[in-house]
Amino acid sequence: MKKRHGYASLAALMAVVVLICAGIYLSVGTAKGRPALRTPPPSAASVWIGTWSASPVLAAPATTAPGSPSGSAGRSVRNVVHTTVGGTAARITLSNLAGTQPLKIGSVSLAVRANGGAEAMPGTLRRVTFQGAPAATVGAGDQLVSDPVVLRIPYDGDLLISVHTPGPGGTVTSHPQARQTSYLAAGDHTLDESGDDYTGVTTSWHHLTAVDVLTSEARGAIIAVGDSITDGVSSTRDANLRWPDVLADRLGGRYSVLNQGISGNRLLAEGRGPSVLDRFDRDVLARSGARTVIVAIGINDLLRPSYPLSTDALTDGLAELTRRAHARGLRVVGATLTPCGGYPMCTPAVEAERTRVNNVIRSGGIFDAVVDFDRALRDPYAPHRLSPAYDYGDHLHPSDAGFARMGAAVDPAQL
Repeated sequence: MKKRHGYASLAALMAVVVLICAGIYLSVGTAKGRPALRTPPPSAASVWIGTWSASPVLAAPATTAPGSPSGSAGRSVRNVVHTTVGGTAARITLSNLAGTQPLKIGSVSLAVRANGGAEAMPGTLRRVTFQGAPAATVGAGDQLVSDPVVLRIPYDGDLLISVHTPGPGGTVTSHPQARQTSYLAAGDHTLDESGDDYTGVTTSWHHLTAVDVLTSEARGAIIAVGDSITDGVSSTRDANLRWPDVLADRLGGRYSVLNQGISGNRLLAEGRGPSVLDRFDRDVLARSGARTVIVAIGINDLLRPSYPLSTDALTDGLAELTRRAHARGLRVVGATLTPCGGYPMCTPAVEAERTRVNNVIRSGGIFDAVVDFDRALRDPYAPHRLSPAYDYGDHLHPSDAGFARMGAAVDPAQL
C-alpha cells in the first residue's frame, strides 16, 4: 500500500517549535457544566505519539446526511474520538485505503468537544491543512497525514474531527462498531463551533484512522490489536468502557493506548478486514510512538476456520507477530483466548483447541509477557464459560464489567 504523507511548510513547523519552546499553550480550561479535562505532568522532550486510532476496515457506501442529494457525499462528518494522552499540537491521518477512486477532501477541522453532542468548546476550533492547503485529494488505497495543528489537546477528553467531502467520491473507508456516536451535516459545516446543523448521526468513524499529539507528557504508545473483544462491540455506547479504555485510565496519561481491534478479525486469514498478520505492519508497527503491543487474537480462527487449523498454526502465527515487533524494538504482551462455552459455534473441538493454545501461551516462549484474560473472565465452576458476572449475554463477548476486569488484569509493570 502506498503512503503519502502531508508535511507542514517550514514556516508552520517553525511556528509549532516557537510556541512550544516559549511555553505558550492555548488553554482549554474547564467551564461550568463541562467535564474536567485532566493533564498529567510533563516527563520528557516533546515527541509525536498516537493518542487515538482505529483500524480502517471496509469501504462502506457514502453516508448521506439529511438534506444531501441522494447518492452524493456532499456532507460533513464530525467524528468524535477520545484521547488517551495530551499534548500541545495534533496531526490527523485520513484514509482512503478501501476506496476505489480518489477521495476529495474539501475542508477539515479539529476542536475539543464541549459537553457532549457535536458542539466545539469555544475558542478551540482549528482548520486542518495539508501541505498548507485546506483541501486535498487522497488517492485510492492511500492515506494522508495533516500538517500540525497548534492546540492544547487534553488527556482523557473528546476531540471533534470534522471532514467535508464536497462531491461523490465512491465508497468510504470506515471503522464500524465504533461504539461512539458521531454526527452528519449537509454541506460544509466543518468550521461551525455550533453543532446545530449536525442533525444526522452515525455509529462508524469515517475517513479518520489516527490522531497523534506532540507531547512531553507521555512515554510512548501501547497498541492493543485484536478482534471484537478488543474493539469493544458489546460495551456501552459513548461511554469509553472497552478494555483498552480501562487500561488507558489506569495508566493516567503516562502511555497512550491505541485500539486496533476489528470485530470479526482473525490472525491467519481475512475475515472482516485483513488478517492481523497482513495488517500488523500498518496498524501496529507504524503507530506513532509505539512501545508495546498487546496481542489478543485467535478465537475467531477457531470459531470460523476456513482452512485446516491446528494449535501449531495459530501459535506459529502469534510467534511471527512477536518476531516482527521485536525487529522494530517493541515489547509484546500476549493474551490468552477467553472462554466461549455456550456460544453456538464453540463446540467441544473448539474448546479443546482453545485450551491447547492457551497452555502454549502460558508456557512462555512466544511473548515477552502474558496477560491471562481467560483466567480473569472464566466461571470458576465452569472454566470453559464466561463468568455470569462478565458475560454480555451471548457467552462470547464480555459485559462492561467484563471489560473492566480485563483492563484491570493487565499488569502495568509488564508494559
